[in-house]
Amino acid sequence: MNTLRVIMASLLAFLLVTPVAAAAPKARTYERYVALGDSYTSGPGIPWPRLDRLACVTSTNNYPALLADNLGLRSYTDGSCGGADTTNMLNPQTPPLPLGQHPPQFSFLRADTDLVTIGIGGNDFGVFGDLTSKCPELRSSDPTGAPCQRHFTVDGVDTMKQKVAATGDRVRAVLAGVHERSPNAKVLLIGYPRIVPPQGNCPDVLPIADGDLRWLDDVEQALNGALENAANADGRTTFVDMYPASLGHDACAGRDAWIQGKENNLFKAIQYHPFKSGMVGVANEISKVLGARTGTHTRQVPRSVDKAVVGDASTVTLLTRAGHGR
Repeated sequence: MNTLRVIMASLLAFLLVTPVAAAAPKARTYERYVALGDSYTSGPGIPWPRLDRLACVTSTNNYPALLADNLGLRSYTDGSCGGADTTNMLNPQTPPLPLGQHPPQFSFLRADTDLVTIGIGGNDFGVFGDLTSKCPELRSSDPTGAPCQRHFTVDGVDTMKQKVAATGDRVRAVLAGVHERSPNAKVLLIGYPRIVPPQGNCPDVLPIADGDLRWLDDVEQALNGALENAANADGRTTFVDMYPASLGHDACAGRDAWIQGKENNLFKAIQYHPFKSGMVGVANEISKVLGARTGTHTRQVPRSVDKAVVGDASTVTLLTRAGHGR
Protein backbone atom coordinates (compact mmCIF):
# COMPACT_ATOMS: atom_id res chain seq x y z
CA MET A 1 0.00 0.00 0.00
CA ASN A 2 2.82 2.39 0.88
CA THR A 3 4.40 1.66 -2.48
CA LEU A 4 1.12 2.48 -4.23
CA ARG A 5 0.86 5.77 -2.32
CA VAL A 6 4.37 6.71 -3.38
CA ILE A 7 3.60 5.93 -7.00
CA MET A 8 0.35 7.94 -6.92
CA ALA A 9 2.05 10.88 -5.22
CA SER A 10 4.82 10.85 -7.80
CA LEU A 11 2.30 10.72 -10.64
CA LEU A 12 0.35 13.64 -9.17
CA ALA A 13 3.51 15.69 -8.82
CA PHE A 14 4.44 14.92 -12.42
CA LEU A 15 1.04 16.05 -13.67
CA LEU A 16 1.23 19.27 -11.67
CA VAL A 17 4.59 20.33 -13.07
CA THR A 18 4.19 19.04 -16.62
CA PRO A 19 2.62 21.61 -18.98
CA VAL A 20 -0.45 20.40 -20.79
CA ALA A 21 -0.31 20.87 -24.55
CA ALA A 22 -2.74 23.54 -25.63
CA ALA A 23 -5.51 22.46 -27.94
CA ALA A 24 -5.05 23.63 -31.52
CA PRO A 25 -7.13 26.73 -32.16
CA LYS A 26 -10.24 26.03 -34.15
CA ALA A 27 -10.15 27.51 -37.64
CA ARG A 28 -12.46 30.47 -38.12
CA THR A 29 -15.56 29.71 -40.11
CA TYR A 30 -16.88 31.97 -42.85
CA GLU A 31 -20.35 32.53 -44.25
CA ARG A 32 -20.11 35.49 -46.63
CA TYR A 33 -17.15 35.18 -48.99
CA VAL A 34 -16.56 37.75 -51.76
CA ALA A 35 -13.87 37.36 -54.44
CA LEU A 36 -12.55 40.36 -56.35
CA GLY A 37 -9.97 40.35 -59.12
CA ASP A 38 -8.87 40.10 -62.73
CA SER A 39 -8.63 37.19 -65.17
CA TYR A 40 -6.17 35.32 -62.94
CA THR A 41 -9.14 35.12 -60.57
CA SER A 42 -12.03 34.73 -63.03
CA GLY A 43 -10.35 31.88 -64.97
CA PRO A 44 -11.12 32.46 -68.67
CA GLY A 45 -11.23 29.28 -70.74
CA ILE A 46 -11.35 26.90 -67.79
CA PRO A 47 -14.39 24.60 -68.14
CA TRP A 48 -17.10 25.39 -67.54
CA PRO A 49 -18.05 29.05 -67.96
CA ARG A 50 -20.68 30.62 -65.77
CA LEU A 51 -23.53 31.43 -68.12
CA ASP A 52 -24.52 34.46 -66.05
CA ARG A 53 -20.97 35.84 -66.29
CA LEU A 54 -20.00 35.16 -69.90
CA ALA A 55 -18.97 38.77 -70.42
CA CYS A 56 -16.27 38.43 -67.76
CA VAL A 57 -15.32 34.90 -68.95
CA THR A 58 -15.75 33.60 -65.41
CA SER A 59 -15.24 29.88 -64.79
CA THR A 60 -17.14 27.64 -62.40
CA ASN A 61 -13.73 26.12 -61.61
CA ASN A 62 -11.80 29.26 -60.70
CA TYR A 63 -10.14 29.52 -57.32
CA PRO A 64 -13.04 31.37 -55.64
CA ALA A 65 -15.34 28.45 -56.53
CA LEU A 66 -12.80 25.85 -55.39
CA LEU A 67 -12.03 27.77 -52.20
CA ALA A 68 -15.72 27.99 -51.40
CA ASP A 69 -15.87 24.21 -51.77
CA ASN A 70 -12.81 23.77 -49.52
CA LEU A 71 -14.46 25.94 -46.88
CA GLY A 72 -17.76 24.10 -47.14
CA LEU A 73 -19.67 27.26 -48.06
CA ARG A 74 -23.16 27.01 -49.47
CA SER A 75 -22.75 30.26 -51.35
CA TYR A 76 -20.16 32.87 -52.31
CA THR A 77 -20.02 36.02 -54.40
CA ASP A 78 -17.59 36.31 -57.31
CA GLY A 79 -17.11 39.90 -58.46
CA SER A 80 -13.97 39.21 -60.51
CA CYS A 81 -13.78 40.00 -64.21
CA GLY A 82 -11.22 39.40 -66.94
CA GLY A 83 -9.27 42.53 -67.83
CA ALA A 84 -9.97 44.30 -64.54
CA ASP A 85 -7.44 46.60 -62.91
CA THR A 86 -7.51 48.54 -59.65
CA THR A 87 -9.63 51.34 -61.15
CA ASN A 88 -12.46 48.85 -61.64
CA MET A 89 -12.93 48.54 -57.92
CA LEU A 90 -14.73 51.90 -58.01
CA ASN A 91 -15.60 52.22 -61.69
CA PRO A 92 -17.67 50.06 -64.06
CA GLN A 93 -15.77 47.92 -66.54
CA THR A 94 -16.37 47.06 -70.16
CA PRO A 95 -15.60 43.32 -69.94
CA PRO A 96 -13.77 41.17 -72.52
CA LEU A 97 -17.02 40.16 -74.22
CA PRO A 98 -19.21 43.15 -75.18
CA LEU A 99 -22.30 42.08 -73.29
CA GLY A 100 -22.84 45.17 -71.19
CA GLN A 101 -20.89 46.71 -68.34
CA HIS A 102 -19.61 44.94 -65.26
CA PRO A 103 -20.39 46.93 -62.10
CA PRO A 104 -17.66 48.31 -59.84
CA GLN A 105 -16.26 45.37 -57.91
CA PHE A 106 -16.62 47.17 -54.58
CA SER A 107 -20.39 47.01 -55.14
CA PHE A 108 -20.26 43.31 -54.26
CA LEU A 109 -18.94 44.01 -50.76
CA ARG A 110 -21.30 44.22 -47.79
CA ALA A 111 -20.92 45.27 -44.19
CA ASP A 112 -21.40 41.64 -43.11
CA THR A 113 -18.91 40.17 -45.62
CA ASP A 114 -16.50 38.10 -43.52
CA LEU A 115 -13.95 36.89 -46.10
CA VAL A 116 -12.51 38.76 -49.09
CA THR A 117 -9.87 37.59 -51.57
CA ILE A 118 -8.38 40.07 -54.04
CA GLY A 119 -6.25 39.20 -57.06
CA ILE A 120 -5.45 42.45 -58.85
CA GLY A 121 -2.58 44.55 -60.20
CA GLY A 122 -1.27 42.76 -63.28
CA ASN A 123 -3.37 44.82 -65.69
CA ASP A 124 -2.61 48.21 -64.20
CA PHE A 125 -0.88 50.56 -66.64
CA GLY A 126 -1.28 47.83 -69.28
CA VAL A 127 1.68 45.83 -67.96
CA PHE A 128 0.43 42.28 -68.56
CA GLY A 129 -1.11 42.99 -71.95
CA ASP A 130 1.93 44.90 -73.21
CA LEU A 131 4.35 42.18 -72.15
CA THR A 132 2.38 39.24 -73.53
CA SER A 133 1.85 40.95 -76.88
CA LYS A 134 5.19 42.67 -77.47
CA CYS A 135 7.69 40.12 -76.11
CA PRO A 136 6.65 37.25 -78.43
CA GLU A 137 6.58 39.70 -81.33
CA LEU A 138 10.18 40.80 -80.73
CA ARG A 139 11.72 37.37 -80.12
CA SER A 140 12.75 36.76 -83.73
CA SER A 141 14.86 39.92 -83.75
CA ASP A 142 17.22 38.54 -81.07
CA PRO A 143 16.27 35.02 -79.86
CA THR A 144 19.10 34.73 -77.33
CA GLY A 145 19.05 38.36 -76.20
CA ALA A 146 16.55 40.61 -74.46
CA PRO A 147 14.83 42.67 -77.18
CA CYS A 148 11.66 43.14 -75.14
CA GLN A 149 13.53 44.49 -72.15
CA ARG A 150 15.34 46.94 -74.45
CA HIS A 151 12.03 48.00 -75.97
CA PHE A 152 10.58 48.90 -72.57
CA THR A 153 13.74 50.58 -71.28
CA VAL A 154 13.61 54.32 -71.96
CA ASP A 155 16.57 56.59 -71.13
CA GLY A 156 17.95 53.87 -68.91
CA VAL A 157 14.69 53.44 -66.99
CA ASP A 158 12.88 50.10 -66.94
CA THR A 159 9.37 51.40 -67.55
CA MET A 160 7.73 48.09 -66.66
CA LYS A 161 9.29 47.95 -63.21
CA GLN A 162 8.44 51.62 -62.79
CA LYS A 163 4.78 50.88 -63.51
CA VAL A 164 4.78 47.88 -61.19
CA ALA A 165 6.08 50.03 -58.34
CA ALA A 166 3.24 52.50 -58.91
CA THR A 167 0.75 49.62 -58.91
CA GLY A 168 1.63 48.88 -55.31
CA ASP A 169 0.29 52.28 -54.21
CA ARG A 170 -2.94 51.65 -56.08
CA VAL A 171 -3.40 48.25 -54.45
CA ARG A 172 -2.85 49.72 -51.01
CA ALA A 173 -5.72 52.13 -51.70
CA VAL A 174 -7.87 49.17 -52.81
CA LEU A 175 -7.21 47.39 -49.53
CA ALA A 176 -8.26 50.46 -47.57
CA GLY A 177 -11.47 50.56 -49.59
CA VAL A 178 -12.22 46.92 -48.78
CA HIS A 179 -11.78 47.49 -45.04
CA GLU A 180 -14.02 50.55 -45.20
CA ARG A 181 -16.87 48.58 -46.78
CA SER A 182 -16.37 45.25 -44.96
CA PRO A 183 -14.72 46.18 -41.66
CA ASN A 184 -14.96 42.74 -40.07
CA ALA A 185 -13.74 40.72 -43.03
CA LYS A 186 -10.61 38.61 -43.20
CA VAL A 187 -8.84 40.08 -46.24
CA LEU A 188 -6.35 38.14 -48.38
CA LEU A 189 -4.34 39.65 -51.23
CA ILE A 190 -3.41 36.92 -53.71
CA GLY A 191 -0.08 37.07 -55.53
CA TYR A 192 0.54 35.84 -59.06
CA PRO A 193 1.95 32.34 -59.75
CA ARG A 194 5.21 32.08 -61.65
CA ILE A 195 4.85 32.03 -65.41
CA VAL A 196 8.39 31.39 -66.65
CA PRO A 197 10.82 28.68 -65.47
CA PRO A 198 13.67 29.55 -63.08
CA GLN A 199 16.10 28.47 -65.79
CA GLY A 200 16.03 27.20 -69.37
CA ASN A 201 13.35 27.93 -71.93
CA CYS A 202 10.58 26.35 -74.00
CA PRO A 203 10.09 28.49 -77.13
CA ASP A 204 7.34 26.24 -78.46
CA VAL A 205 5.29 27.15 -75.38
CA LEU A 206 6.70 30.56 -74.44
CA PRO A 207 7.99 32.21 -77.64
CA ILE A 208 10.09 34.72 -75.77
CA ALA A 209 13.81 35.51 -76.15
CA ASP A 210 16.10 33.84 -73.64
CA GLY A 211 17.20 37.07 -71.97
CA ASP A 212 13.65 38.34 -71.82
CA LEU A 213 12.52 35.26 -69.89
CA ARG A 214 14.81 36.20 -67.02
CA TRP A 215 13.70 39.81 -67.23
CA LEU A 216 10.01 38.87 -67.28
CA ASP A 217 10.59 36.79 -64.19
CA ASP A 218 12.18 39.83 -62.53
CA VAL A 219 9.18 41.97 -63.47
CA GLU A 220 6.77 39.41 -62.02
CA GLN A 221 8.75 39.17 -58.81
CA ALA A 222 8.74 42.97 -58.61
CA LEU A 223 4.96 42.95 -59.01
CA ASN A 224 4.51 40.34 -56.30
CA GLY A 225 6.90 42.30 -54.11
CA ALA A 226 4.83 45.44 -54.62
CA LEU A 227 1.68 43.53 -53.66
CA GLU A 228 3.30 42.09 -50.55
CA ASN A 229 4.54 45.54 -49.53
CA ALA A 230 1.03 46.92 -49.99
CA ALA A 231 -0.41 44.21 -47.74
CA ASN A 232 2.26 44.79 -45.10
CA ALA A 233 1.75 48.56 -45.18
CA ASP A 234 -2.00 48.06 -44.83
CA GLY A 235 -1.44 46.03 -41.70
CA ARG A 236 -4.81 44.27 -41.84
CA THR A 237 -4.34 42.19 -44.97
CA THR A 238 -2.63 38.82 -45.41
CA PHE A 239 -0.55 38.33 -48.55
CA VAL A 240 -0.77 34.87 -50.12
CA ASP A 241 2.49 34.43 -52.04
CA MET A 242 1.82 32.16 -54.99
CA TYR A 243 5.26 32.64 -56.53
CA PRO A 244 7.17 30.15 -54.33
CA ALA A 245 4.08 27.95 -54.06
CA SER A 246 4.06 27.49 -57.84
CA LEU A 247 7.69 26.40 -58.21
CA GLY A 248 7.79 23.57 -60.75
CA HIS A 249 4.43 24.58 -62.20
CA ASP A 250 5.46 27.31 -64.67
CA ALA A 251 4.27 27.31 -68.28
CA CYS A 252 7.27 25.18 -69.33
CA ALA A 253 6.53 22.41 -66.81
CA GLY A 254 4.62 20.15 -69.20
CA ARG A 255 1.93 18.13 -67.46
CA ASP A 256 2.79 19.84 -64.17
CA ALA A 257 2.19 23.32 -65.61
CA TRP A 258 -0.35 25.54 -63.91
CA ILE A 259 -0.10 28.18 -66.64
CA GLN A 260 -1.05 27.97 -70.31
CA GLY A 261 1.56 29.02 -72.87
CA LYS A 262 0.99 30.76 -76.19
CA GLU A 263 -1.98 28.63 -77.26
CA ASN A 264 -5.60 29.61 -76.80
CA ASN A 265 -7.58 26.57 -75.73
CA LEU A 266 -11.16 27.41 -74.86
CA PHE A 267 -11.51 24.04 -73.12
CA LYS A 268 -8.46 24.46 -70.87
CA ALA A 269 -7.33 28.09 -70.58
CA ILE A 270 -6.61 31.11 -72.72
CA GLN A 271 -2.98 31.96 -73.47
CA TYR A 272 -0.71 32.92 -70.57
CA HIS A 273 -3.44 32.23 -68.00
CA PRO A 274 -3.98 29.53 -65.36
CA PHE A 275 -5.31 26.06 -66.05
CA LYS A 276 -7.73 24.51 -63.60
CA SER A 277 -4.72 22.87 -61.93
CA GLY A 278 -3.38 26.36 -61.24
CA MET A 279 -6.69 27.38 -59.71
CA VAL A 280 -6.60 24.29 -57.49
CA GLY A 281 -3.11 25.29 -56.40
CA VAL A 282 -4.24 28.80 -55.48
CA ALA A 283 -7.37 27.61 -53.68
CA ASN A 284 -5.37 25.13 -51.64
CA GLU A 285 -2.70 27.68 -50.75
CA ILE A 286 -5.39 30.07 -49.52
CA SER A 287 -7.00 27.20 -47.59
CA LYS A 288 -3.71 26.53 -45.82
CA VAL A 289 -3.48 30.17 -44.79
CA LEU A 290 -7.03 29.99 -43.42
CA GLY A 291 -6.41 26.68 -41.65
CA ALA A 292 -9.02 24.96 -43.81
CA ARG A 293 -8.91 21.65 -45.63
CA THR A 294 -7.54 21.38 -49.14
CA GLY A 295 -9.01 19.46 -52.06
CA THR A 296 -7.86 17.70 -55.21
CA HIS A 297 -10.88 18.85 -57.25
CA THR A 298 -10.10 16.25 -59.91
CA ARG A 299 -13.61 16.19 -61.30
CA GLN A 300 -14.72 18.86 -63.74
CA VAL A 301 -17.91 20.63 -62.79
CA PRO A 302 -20.48 19.55 -65.41
CA ARG A 303 -23.10 21.77 -66.94
CA SER A 304 -25.67 20.36 -64.56
CA VAL A 305 -27.08 21.52 -61.27
CA ASP A 306 -23.87 20.76 -59.38
CA LYS A 307 -23.29 24.48 -59.26
CA ALA A 308 -26.36 26.51 -60.04
CA VAL A 309 -26.90 30.24 -60.02
CA VAL A 310 -29.59 31.53 -57.73
CA GLY A 311 -30.53 34.99 -56.55
CA ASP A 312 -28.58 37.88 -58.03
CA ALA A 313 -26.17 37.26 -60.88
CA SER A 314 -23.08 37.54 -58.72
CA THR A 315 -23.91 35.00 -56.03
CA VAL A 316 -23.50 31.29 -56.60
CA THR A 317 -25.09 28.69 -54.35
CA LEU A 318 -23.25 25.40 -54.26
CA LEU A 319 -25.66 22.54 -54.77
CA THR A 320 -22.94 20.00 -54.31
CA ARG A 321 -23.37 16.26 -54.68
CA ALA A 322 -21.84 14.16 -51.94
CA GLY A 323 -18.10 13.82 -52.36
CA HIS A 324 -17.77 16.41 -55.11
CA GLY A 325 -14.37 18.06 -55.20
CA ARG A 326 -12.94 16.01 -52.38
